[in-house]
Amino acid sequence: VQLQAFGGGLVQAGDSLRLSCVVSGSGSNTYDIGWVRGPPGKAREFVAAVTWNGETANYADSVRGRFSISRDNAKNTVYLQMNGLKPEDTGVYYCTAGYSAHDDYTPSDWGQGTQVTVSS
Repeated sequence: VQLQAFGGGLVQAGDSLRLSCVVSGSGSNTYDIGWVRGPPGKAREFVAAVTWNGETANYADSVRGRFSISRDNAKNTVYLQMNGLKPEDTGVYYCTAGYSAHDDYTPSDWGQGTQVTVSS
């Protein structure tokens, strides 16, 4: 599976951004999809994940209530709507394919990241 993320940028605290991830390859719509963030070369943090059918989403405590993940399998695209951004949300956001999005999400394939920078 191939994953390509778009939509990062530089915003101010309180602003919104929407990230998109185009998923392609054999069986792409059978994977759970998740977003993981972190600075290059450092530990990465789970952000959110959605099951293959879009019915169940899971969020890190740090983003719950502010971020929303969804998917449109007809467009092979997963979205991460980020509202109320904070400086601590700054990082490279990676789109991943994996499993167990409803519980303890485990990524197995990674796309390239997109940089999100939130200024105070």
